[in-house]
Amino acid sequence: MPVLNLADATWEEVRDLDRARAVAILPTGAIEAHGPHLPLDTDVTIAVAMAEAGAALLSGRGLTAVLLPPLAYAPAAYAASFPGTIGIAPETLASLVVDVATGVHRAGIGALAIANAHFDPGQLGALHAAADAIRERGLLAVAFPDVTRRPWGSRLTEEFRGGACHAGRYEGSIVLARSPERVRDGIMAELPANPVSLSRAIADGVDSFQAAGGPRAYFGSPAEATAAEGMETIELLGRILEEAVVEALGLDD
Repeated sequence: MPVLNLADATWEEVRDLDRARAVAILPTGAIEAHGPHLPLDTDVTIAVAMAEAGAALLSGRGLTAVLLPPLAYAPAAYAASFPGTIGIAPETLASLVVDVATGVHRAGIGALAIANAHFDPGQLGALHAAADAIRERGLLAVAFPDVTRRPWGSRLTEEFRGGACHAGRYEGSIVLARSPERVRDGIMAELPANPVSLSRAIADGVDSFQAAGGPRAYFGSPAEATAAEGMETIELLGRILEEAVVEALGLDD
C-alpha cells in the first residue's frame, strides 16, 4: 500500500482510503537549542525521519500509513533560556494530541502512532497522558514507543543509552543523514565531547541544560557523528515504530 502524506492529500483522497487498515502517524518534536551546530528543529527532523521509516514498513505489511504534519512546538523547559527555543505547556500539548486523535477518528482511521524525538520530561509526560486519554475515550488504538524506556531505548546507540545524547553523535548523525546542508559541520568538527549524562542529571532534579553541564546546549560527542550511523539509526527507529503499531493492533508479527 502507498504511504499517504495527509498535507498533500485532498479530502476525497482521504475519503477513498481503505481506512479500516489505515494508521495515522504523528511526528512530535520541538523548537529548541541543539548546540551551536544543529538546527533548532532537530527533534522535528528526527521525528519525521522515524515516521517515514515506520510508514514504509507498515505499508509493506499492507497497511495504509497516513503521515500527519509534525507537531513542532513542545514543552522545552531545559532549553528555555537559549534564544530561539519556543516552549509550550505540557497541558497544551496533551490537549492538542487528543484533539488530533479525535480528528483522525472522525476521518475513520482506527489507529494513531506517535513518533517522538523530544525527551523533555514535560513532553514525555504530556504524550503519555494524551495516549491514556485517547484509550480511555475509546477513540482509536494508540502506539507510542517511548524510546527512553525499555525495551525500545535499549536497542539504540551506546551514546543514547548513556544519556549524553542531546545534539551529540546520536542526533547529529541523524541530521547528517537527513539534511547535511543544515549542519554547521565546521563548528561540529571542532566541538569537544561533553560526556555528561543529561538523562541522569534530569533524574537527579537538575532543571536546565546549563545546570546539567551543557552551557552550549549539547551533550555527547558531536564530532563523531556520521551520516552512515544516522541512516542505521533511522532504520531502527522505523522498526521500533512498526513493532509498536503491530503490538497495539494485535497483529501477527
